[in-house]
Amino acid sequence: MDEPTDPTPDPVPDFRVVREDRPPAAVLRVHGEVDMVTAPLLTAAVDEVLAGAPAVLVLDLAAVEFLASAGLTALVTLTQHPTSGASLRIVASGRATVRPIQLTGLERTLPLYPTVEAALAAS
Repeated sequence: MDEPTDPTPDPVPDFRVVREDRPPAAVLRVHGEVDMVTAPLLTAAVDEVLAGAPAVLVLDLAAVEFLASAGLTALVTLTQHPTSGASLRIVASGRATVRPIQLTGLERTLPLYPTVEAALAAS
């Protein structure tokens, strides 16, 4: 007997966002590619965390393998999130994230940190 197959495979099997609470901060560790398909998933994960009103939100992009323009747009939009009182801090240390951020000049406006520990220690 043949095993059933899923007719709609997961379009983003390697993308995931893992939450880690480090009071007073929430840390979201992003894995995979952030592109036009996954950027809305990232934004939804951030919105879910912000609903809990953490004082600090650290967005850890260290495990991101590709950061497309849609991902950059999401980061800019998140830093301008009008309903959140949380301090947003972005960890970008790998070439896949630092290079597109630098090429677009966003390193001057995004709250960037080299590690989660540095982001958590910032005041």
